[in-house]
Amino acid sequence: MKMLLDRYIFLEWFKVFCMTIFVLFGLMIIGDLQDNLPDLLGFGASTSQIISYYMVLLPTLIPVALPMTFMVSLLFTLGQLHKHHELTAMRAAGNSLFRITRSLWVVALILTVVLFQLNARLVPWSVEKSRGIWNQLSYAKALSEDTPEEEVGLHYNLTFFNRRDGRLWFLNRFNEFNYRAYGVTISELDPENGHELKRLVANEGFYDDLNGGWTLISGRETSFSPESGDPVRSLPFERVHYAEFNEDPNLMKTLEKRPKDLSLSELKSVVDYLRPAEDPRLAQYAVSFYDRLFSPLGCLIVLGLAIPFSVTGVRTNPFVGVSKAMGLLFLYYFLLNLAQFAGTSGVNPLLAALIPQTAAIALIGYYFLRLRHP
Repeated sequence: MKMLLDRYIFLEWFKVFCMTIFVLFGLMIIGDLQDNLPDLLGFGASTSQIISYYMVLLPTLIPVALPMTFMVSLLFTLGQLHKHHELTAMRAAGNSLFRITRSLWVVALILTVVLFQLNARLVPWSVEKSRGIWNQLSYAKALSEDTPEEEVGLHYNLTFFNRRDGRLWFLNRFNEFNYRAYGVTISELDPENGHELKRLVANEGFYDDLNGGWTLISGRETSFSPESGDPVRSLPFERVHYAEFNEDPNLMKTLEKRPKDLSLSELKSVVDYLRPAEDPRLAQYAVSFYDRLFSPLGCLIVLGLAIPFSVTGVRTNPFVGVSKAMGLLFLYYFLLNLAQFAGTSGVNPLLAALIPQTAAIALIGYYFLRLRHP
């Protein structure tokens, strides 16, 4: 009998969940097609390449679609059960609210674990792989039009400040296709007063991703007096390798992107690099990292907030309780955005990410206590 109850609740929810996620995924893909399909066709991508691109891109939509789908399917299912007095009958038969919704709690826990794994493994691969496919199509299009290799996949005016080692970089152009930089300027600064001690200017340079270090080609090295700041020596060079220069161009490019456009692994690499130097840019990346890390808990929180209100709607209109639950859930997501803002405005990013989760869990506990002791 108990297993029949679990199966019934699960199947009622699962039918709505499948329909909702199908519709939501369809809407998200249609939206992306409207934005990106003209560009893909402009690159000359074939139908199979476009399908492959969206198959790779699909996992990036799951962390967004899954909590939203879970919320909608829960509210609808619980609202329908309450509307038809099925929840009332189950509780009158001696079943507790947790007993009735036990199968949904198991689902929420499974979805939370799945989202943690997706965010840690599949989604970073999907973000980086889909970006790589896009770039390959773009490069192939440029090369087919006889564009010189030096002008394919260019990033202009790339700047990077290595606070830890006191080096300020400026790359006039960085070629993502052949991983060469053009118009390279590197200033080594005094860590105490920030005065320039040495300046390297080169026509071209590239990073050795196997052994580390940068090789600069056709340039000049200028040394400055630590006291006066005047140039004291300037020597030309044809080709010099600087093994101590460990600035990875991938990290430079990553720091030029918005945090929301990065994968969890890319965010972690940025946070790990910026934290030891106490870089002021750390906050915005750390907030996004912790928000992405804790976001899978949303499935459990959504269920915890949905149940108390979905079963307490008035008899004439049970969806009054559902609407209250929706309002509370939207308040939760508002608090998440507010916490992100606080984390970039001086509040510890980890604390900012934990506050909405902690507040939601406390609220869930309060409403469940009220159900038990009205």
